[in-house]
Amino acid sequence: MGQTRTPSRPAKGTERSGNPISRWFRAVGLFVSQILDELRKVVRPTRNELWNYTIVVIVFVVVMMAIVSGLDFGFSKLIGLVLGNGS
Repeated sequence: MGQTRTPSRPAKGTERSGNPISRWFRAVGLFVSQILDELRKVVRPTRNELWNYTIVVIVFVVVMMAIVSGLDFGFSKLIGLVLGNGS
């Protein structure tokens, strides 16, 4: 009456070929080849672009340091006045 069918191929993810060590080396090899493929896609900046980016970062950091220093100085004076230690 009811016939059960057995699959001729194992389910996805359960198929294993080779011993665990050779699978590990194949996985590492695939990982390294994918890294190298991605590195080939990287666009490196020219000398001028790199110089411009460096200047922009330095200016941004200096501006942020000035803002944080100003806020720190202002809040410390305000706390000094509130607690009575300010002059």
